[in-house]
Amino acid sequence: MASPPFCPRCNRLIWICVLLGALWKIRAEQIRYSVPEEMEKGSFVGNIAKDLGLEPQELAKRGVRIVSRGRTQLFALNPRSGSLVTAGRIDREELCDRSPKCVVNLEILLEDKVKIFGVEVEIIDVNDNAPDFGAEQREIKVAESENPGTRFPLPEAFDPDIGINSLQGYQLSSNVHFSLDVQSGADGIKYPELVLEHALDREEEAVHHLILTAFDGGDPVYSGTAKILVTLVDTNDNAPVFTQPEYHISVRENVTVGSRLLTVKATDPDEGANGEVTYSFRKVRDKISQLFQLNSLTGDITILGGLDYEDSGFYDIDVEAHDGPGLRARSKVLVTILDVNDNAPEVTVTSLTSSIQETSSPGTVIALFNVHDSDSGENGLVTCSILDNLPFTLEKTYGNYYQLLTLRALDREEVSEYNITVTATDHGTPPLSTETYISLNVADVNDNPPAFPYASYMAYIPENNPRGASIFSVTAQDPDSNQNSRVTYSLAEDTLQGSPLSTYVSINKDTGVMYALQSFDYEQVRDLQLLVTASDSGDPPLSTNVSVSIFVLDQNDNAPEILYPALPTDGSMGVELAPRSAEPGYLVTKVVAVDRDSGQNAWLSYRLLKASDPGLFAVGLHTGEVRTARALLDRDALKQSLVVAVQDHGQPPLSATVTLTVAVADSIPDILTDLGSLKPSVDPDDSGLTLYLVVAVAAVSCVFLAFVIVLLALRLRHWHTSRLFQASGSGLAGVPASQFVGVDGVRAFLQTYSHEVSLTADSRGSHVIFPQPNYADTLISRESCEKSEPLLISQDLLETKGESSLNQVSQILPH
Repeated sequence: MASPPFCPRCNRLIWICVLLGALWKIRAEQIRYSVPEEMEKGSFVGNIAKDLGLEPQELAKRGVRIVSRGRTQLFALNPRSGSLVTAGRIDREELCDRSPKCVVNLEILLEDKVKIFGVEVEIIDVNDNAPDFGAEQREIKVAESENPGTRFPLPEAFDPDIGINSLQGYQLSSNVHFSLDVQSGADGIKYPELVLEHALDREEEAVHHLILTAFDGGDPVYSGTAKILVTLVDTNDNAPVFTQPEYHISVRENVTVGSRLLTVKATDPDEGANGEVTYSFRKVRDKISQLFQLNSLTGDITILGGLDYEDSGFYDIDVEAHDGPGLRARSKVLVTILDVNDNAPEVTVTSLTSSIQETSSPGTVIALFNVHDSDSGENGLVTCSILDNLPFTLEKTYGNYYQLLTLRALDREEVSEYNITVTATDHGTPPLSTETYISLNVADVNDNPPAFPYASYMAYIPENNPRGASIFSVTAQDPDSNQNSRVTYSLAEDTLQGSPLSTYVSINKDTGVMYALQSFDYEQVRDLQLLVTASDSGDPPLSTNVSVSIFVLDQNDNAPEILYPALPTDGSMGVELAPRSAEPGYLVTKVVAVDRDSGQNAWLSYRLLKASDPGLFAVGLHTGEVRTARALLDRDALKQSLVVAVQDHGQPPLSATVTLTVAVADSIPDILTDLGSLKPSVDPDDSGLTLYLVVAVAAVSCVFLAFVIVLLALRLRHWHTSRLFQASGSGLAGVPASQFVGVDGVRAFLQTYSHEVSLTADSRGSHVIFPQPNYADTLISRESCEKSEPLLISQDLLETKGESSLNQVSQILPH
C-alpha cells in the first residue's frame, strides 16, 4: 500500500495545535473577572466555585481561601453561594489613579491539594467624579491695549475618571468681549483659553466676571465651575518664556530629602513689574505637593518628601511662569525615579503544618509560602534556600510560591523538633535577605518497644521475709514520648509447686517493684523463675520480656531435731544398757539429730550437758556417740541419767536436749529385776541431798527464831526502861539511838540469804527452788537453762530415811 503524500502545511498546522494546547494548559489556572467600581460590599464578582469545578459547599471542606499578599483584601469568598464578592467599596481612582487599565491580582489556594489558582479582576471605571478646578476663583489680568484675538490661558479642570467619564470639554458664560477656545495638547489634555473678541476699555469696565464650566461624558454628566475675574491693567505685551518646553531628569529613590532636583527658568523682556517672573505648580495634586517644592522666585525644585520607586516610578509636574500683570507660560518637568535595592524580600507563609508524624513519607508538604520583592529588575529577583544538613528541600511551584517538602523519613527519637530557617535573598548589590523561621514538631509514633538495661536479673532474699515486702524492682526505658513511652509491668502466668505464681509474687504495674505475697521458707521454696513483661501504652502496644531469678537465702529458723533416741509415746521409758565390764571407750548409744536448715545453720555439735556421774560418760562432739570415759566400778549406781545437748552453728545458735537413762548391770536378770524401780527423772543421790537441805533449812530457821526472840526481849526491856525514866522524871535522852539494833536491821541483814523451801504432804515429790547457775560457758543458751524442770525427790526415799512422820515443812525466810 502506497504511503500518503507529504503535506508541509498539514505538519505546520499540527505543531500549531500542539503549541496552542500547551499554552492553554499554562493559562488554564488563570481566572478573569471584571467588576465596576463603587459597588456595595458583598456584590457579586464571579462564580469561583464553578470555575474551580467545585460545588459551593465544597469550598470550606477543600480549604479554599484567598491568599493574596499586600494591601487590604478587596474581595472575599461567599461560602454559601461559592461566589467571589467584594469585601468593601472599591475606588478605582484610589487604586490605580489614571491608569488606562486597572487590574487586581489575587491567588486562590486549594489547601487540600496545595494548589494555587491566579485570579485577575479588572475594575471598571464609573462616572463617580466631577471635574474640579481646584480653586473656586481665578484672576486674569489683561492689558486694556490687547488686540482682539489675543488668547489667555484659563485654569484647567481635573477629573480622575478615565475614558468617556473623564473631562470632555469646557463652556464659558456668554459675554460680548470674550469667547472660549479649547486646545488639545500632544498628551490629549484639553487646555481652555480665553480669546479676546472685542477691544477693551478699562475706563468703561475695569473687571469682567465670567463663569467657566468643565463637564465630563458620563451618564449622568458631572460638571464643575470656576469664577474667572478679568482685571484690565496697563499694557504688558510680552509673556514669560521658559528656556525648555520640557525638563527631563532622573533621580535615585534614596535621594536625600531637601536635595535640589533642578531649576526651571523663564524670561520676560518687559521691564519693571511686567518683566518680573514668578513660578508656581499648575494642577497641584496632593502627592506632588508632598514630594516636591518649587521656589516661586528662583525656580528651584527641591525634594520635600522621601521618594519610593515602589510607590511610583515617574512623576509629571506642570510648572507655570507668570509676570506681574499676569501673562503666563507653561512647561513640564518629567521626573524618572531610579530603583535602588532598598527592599528586602518579603516571605508570606500561606499554609503551614506545625506537626508531622515521624513515619510520613518523603515529599510530604510542610509549608507553602510566597516570596515577593518590591524592587525591580535584578533587585527584585529572589532566591530561597535552607541549610543543607536538614532533611528538607524547597521546590518552586506557581509564580513566586515555594513548597517546603520532606526529603527523607524522619525519626522523632533522633530529632524531635526542627527549627527551619528559610532565607530569601535578592540579586541586588549589595543583596538583601530575609529569614523566616518555621518550627516543626515531629509527632511520635509507637515504633520503639520498652528496653531493659540487662538481659536478665538475679535477686536474693532471706527466708521468713515479711509479707508484702518489696524484694526487687526492674525498670525499662522507652525512647518514645507521651503514652507511647508510658511503661507498665506484668508477670507472665506460671505455676510453682502446683500453685499460680501470682500467689507468691506480685509486681506494681507502674513502678516495676515486686512484692512478696508470702513469707518464703527456704526448706520449701529455694528459687523462683519469673518472666517480667514491660509494655508501653501505644496503639498497638509494644512489649519486651526479661527473666528474673529470685533465690531464697537460708536462715537459722529450725532447731535441731533428735531422731534417736525417740521419745516414747506409750508412757514407758527408754533405757540404754551398759555392762559393768565395759572398758573405757565402750559405745553405749548414739544420739542422732538432723537440722532442716542448710550450710552452717545445719552443722551440729553434741555435748554432755548433765550427768549423774559427770566423769563416767563422754559424748562425741561431731558424732553424738555416747561412750564410757572410764571403767565401771561396783560403787557406780545402777541407773545413770545423762542430758545431751545438740546445737547448730547458726546465728543465733539453736539447740535441743535429750535425756538418756543408762542401766548398769552385769547380767540380764539383774537388769530386769531393777528396771521396775527405775524412774527417768529421779536421781539416786537426790534422797540424801534432800535430807541435807531439810536439816539445813531447819537449823537456819531455829537460829533465826532465837534471834527474833532475843530482839523482842531487848525491845521490851527498852520500852520498860523508858517508862521507868518517864515516871521518875529522869530520861535517857542522851543515849544514842544507834546503840540499839532493831528488827528492821536484822531483816535487811538476812535479806541476802533469803530462800524458800516447800515440802508438800499430798505429793510424792517436793519442790526445792535454788538460785539459777550461770551457763554462759556452755553450748546451751541461758533460756534453755531457765526452762529446766524442778528436781523431783522421791517420797519413798524420805520414808526409808526415817522421815515418814514429816507431812509438810515450809520455811520462808524474810525478804
